[in-house]
Formats: sequence, structure tokens, C-alpha cells
Amino acid sequence: MLPLDGGDLILRRSSVEAFAASLRGELLLQGHAGYDARRRVWNGMFDRRPALIACCTGVADVRRAVDFAREHELLTAVRAGGHSQSGKSTCDGGLVIDLQSMQGVRVDPQTQQAYLEAGSLLGQLDRESTAFGLATTAGTISDTGAAGLTLGGGIGRLGRRFGLACDNVASFDVVTADGRFLRASDDENTDLFWGLRGGGGNFGVVTSIAYRLHPMNPTIFGGNIAWPLDQARDAMRLYRDLAGEAPDVVNLMMDLHWEETGPVFGVEACWSGDHANGEKWLKPLRAHGKPAVDSIGPLPYVKIQSKDDVLFPNGGLFYLKSGFQTKLTDEGIDLILDVFGRTPRQFAMFSDHCGGAYARVPLAATAFPRRDMAFVLALYAGWQDPSDSEDLIAKARAFWRELAPLTSGFYTNYAAVDTKLAGYQENYGANLERLMTLKAEYDPMNLFRLNANVPPKA
Repeated sequence: MLPLDGGDLILRRSSVEAFAASLRGELLLQGHAGYDARRRVWNGMFDRRPALIACCTGVADVRRAVDFAREHELLTAVRAGGHSQSGKSTCDGGLVIDLQSMQGVRVDPQTQQAYLEAGSLLGQLDRESTAFGLATTAGTISDTGAAGLTLGGGIGRLGRRFGLACDNVASFDVVTADGRFLRASDDENTDLFWGLRGGGGNFGVVTSIAYRLHPMNPTIFGGNIAWPLDQARDAMRLYRDLAGEAPDVVNLMMDLHWEETGPVFGVEACWSGDHANGEKWLKPLRAHGKPAVDSIGPLPYVKIQSKDDVLFPNGGLFYLKSGFQTKLTDEGIDLILDVFGRTPRQFAMFSDHCGGAYARVPLAATAFPRRDMAFVLALYAGWQDPSDSEDLIAKARAFWRELAPLTSGFYTNYAAVDTKLAGYQENYGANLERLMTLKAEYDPMNLFRLNANVPPKA
């Protein structure tokens, strides 16, 4: 076993057996049936082998697992959706508190809230909510875990209209490092509520979340437009200008990627308001140049939320770098296009459209580190053969060094595997001091360290 201090630890068989007997769910060790399936996470770069996997079925199991981890000072990872870009939801030699069995979403159309178990995926939240003509911000990839996305802030296609996923949380249920079960909301444990909204997984294991929902037509007006790369410069400038003046009901996500026919520049539109207004507003974009693709039209929201899942398959190998942008200049566009033009086919870039409701929440209201971002620029590589990893990661780092001056900070949920502790701390900016104070109160031993970690204040 691997303890928190990085040394070596041997647990007595009787302790492990007693732990297993205390759980309703399974405790998996290497060699047990189901161990290999449970240890795998979305990003195939992380082929790790925890010593123990506690497959929790409810809060009682979570509390017991946290107590066991604390008492034995074990390296501990928390896995919900397992979609961590940087592999934080697993570990070698430690304990994984696995929430995959804790799934379910219940919508109350009267109170316009959704109650979600922490192992649930974003697609489940979208499906249940839109069945009642309701929705909330829920990322862009449907098989992402809702809890992890929300703890890191939660950008999504509805964010400019409704705010970050964490802005829409009514309450969290959480097991803290000392094994207490607490509810955090505007009325209870308000300091903890502040820290859970954007502070990563620093303060405990979230077991359920209540989200505020909003009335919305479950059929949006949107889709994709794409141009060959030789039209990209003018198209990207038009995109930049439209995105800067966009109403809250539209999200415009740009990307640069490789097709069989060559590289393309694309814009995905998600207009969640009146369709006639959306068709009129999007007309200049659709009329620009000679698009190779234009699939804009009425589309179920759950379809646009899941259409990119195929680009990020479970078990694929991924490396991503990102940064916040407060503006996108002509010179920045030229640099982005120049860098992308030199990337191999395994690479792509995208830019999340921000502003709107994101920016109307005061910075001090939640732990989320930035509210002034206009875009989140990201460069990523995706591949299948592990023998390509060293070369592609080195290329990605080199390309990002060129792009980094266009950005500042980074979106926690896009953090790369090589992000250092100092990088996380710097990224929290003005909120770091308060986060460190909270950490000292709720997790003084830093049991929950496999996350966008902040140290307890001395």
C-alpha cells in the first residue's frame, strides 16, 4: 500500500477483511474479478493499479471508506465519472473510493430542481431534465461525471445563459475527511458551499448534488458550420466579432481539426432561445464564404450534448493544455492558425465561448478562479498507440509554449497531467488564501490531494 507520505505500508489482512465486511459494495483487490474493469479510467494514459477499490453503494460506504483511508493515512483517489483529464480519479498503490454504483437523477418539476447521485453522468442529468422542459449547464461531453465537472466549475453549452454548473447548485451532500456527513448550501455550512463551487475535490467526497433547473425548449437551434482552412482567417475573425456581441442564449464553440480531406475550421452553434431569432442572428455566419458543412437547424439538446462523445472515446489516450483568454486579437488568430497548420493529424484545437452569465457572478461569490474570461483556448492530442505518447506529448508541449502567451491561467477541468502544485495554487489567484483556510478546517491532513490541490493553511 502507498501511504500519504509516499513511503511503504503493509496493512494487516484482518484490517482489510474487516473493511470489506463493513461495506455493502465490493472491496476489490488485484486479482479479484471485476478489478481490471473498475480500475480503468477514461484517459488511457493512466494505466494505474490501486491496491484497493471500494465500490461504494451509498453514503454509508463512502463514510466507511473515508474513515479507513484517514485511519491508515492512505493515498486516496475519488472516482465518479472517471473522466479526469489529468488522471486524478485513480492512483497506484492506494485506495480508490469508487462512486460508479451511486447513479440516479430525480427531477422535481414543481421546485425546478434535479437531485443527482454523485456517480451519475451529465447525459443522465440532461435526459431527465429536458423531459420536463427544463435544463441547466452540464458540460459538453455526455459521459463526463457530473460531480467532477461541477466541483471544477462546469463550463457548458448553456453556461452563457445560466452560468457555470457550480453556479446552479442548490446544495451538496458531502463526506468530509473526518467522516462527517454535511450538507452545504446558502443556508448550511456556507463556507464549505463556497469552496465546493470551483475549488475542485479538496474538501471531501460529494455524494449527491441538487441543481437548480431552468425552463428551456428541449429542441435547440444549432449544429455545425465548417470551412476549409484557406478560408479560416476571415471566418475566425467573424466568429470572434459575433461571439463578442452574442446574446446569452447562444453558445459558439470554434474548433480546428483534421478531416479526411484536410484541415478545417468549424463553429458549433447552440441557440437555446426562440428558433426564428436564432435563424436570423446566425445568418451572417452561415452566409460567410463557402462553407463545406452547414448542419444548422432544429436539434434535440440531448443530441448536441452527446455528438462529440465519439471524439473522446473511453480508453483513448489524451493530452490537453488550456488557458483563459480575455480577448482574441487578429494577431492571436494568426498565431493560432500558424500553430495548427504545423500540427499532426492527431491534434485539434477548440475554444469555449464564455462571457454572458459567467461574468455576472462576482469573483468572490464562489471559489472558481476567473470570471473575466471571454474564451477558453485548448490544444489537445488524441491517439491510440502508447508508443506514440512520448512524441505527441512533447509536440503538444512545444506547440502550447507558442500559444500560452495568448492566455492566462487555465480551466481546472482541463488541467494537464504535468500541471504542478504551484500552478494550481497560482491559478486560484485571489481565492487561494480562503481556500487554504477552508482546507485546514475540513482536511488538515490533506487526505484529498489527488485534485486541483491546495495545501492546508499552516
